[in-house]
Amino acid sequence: MESFKKIIFKRFKLVVVMAFFLVLIASGNNHKSVTTYYINNAKSLGSAHIVSKYDASVEAHTPILANNLNEVRNLAHDNGVFFYGTMTGYGPDCEGCGGRVGCAPYTDVRNTVYFNDNSYGQVRILASDPSIPCGTIIKFSNVTFTNQEVTAIVLDRGGAIKGTLFDYLVESEAAADVVGRQRNVRYEIQRWGW
Repeated sequence: MESFKKIIFKRFKLVVVMAFFLVLIASGNNHKSVTTYYINNAKSLGSAHIVSKYDASVEAHTPILANNLNEVRNLAHDNGVFFYGTMTGYGPDCEGCGGRVGCAPYTDVRNTVYFNDNSYGQVRILASDPSIPCGTIIKFSNVTFTNQEVTAIVLDRGGAIKGTLFDYLVESEAAADVVGRQRNVRYEIQRWGW
């Protein structure tokens, strides 16, 4: 028969081993933020440190710079993409406008400049080049008519809207003067089409 001391020692060893494994498991669950940068098209870490687990969300949220519309189309399907372009404004009462956008569901915009998207909620409306699919969600910033980042959806087309020029829907043609012609607007694709 085992002595009382041996039984206690075995149980103590078992508790120590279990505690070791719990600490080992818990230490692997630290959530660390890793910032990456693209330098000469190569991914680089902002500081030198060891990362024990690969975090796919870091790569997924690091947008890639596209230099033209062809690159935007080629990269936007699988990556976050940002690019620089131009912006103008238009109203639903513009010459040749019928008060409805050119993409399904052909929303009547004579009384609203917003669209309620199932995923992004209430967003503004943009007209774009036909090669950017309807339903594309784009965030833009660094414009003079607002100091906040704006989320918008491509729901319209226009004969003069080509390349990286976007037309921002406002309440009326008279209000389009506030937008003017914005250059070097930073656009970021959030969703490519519906």
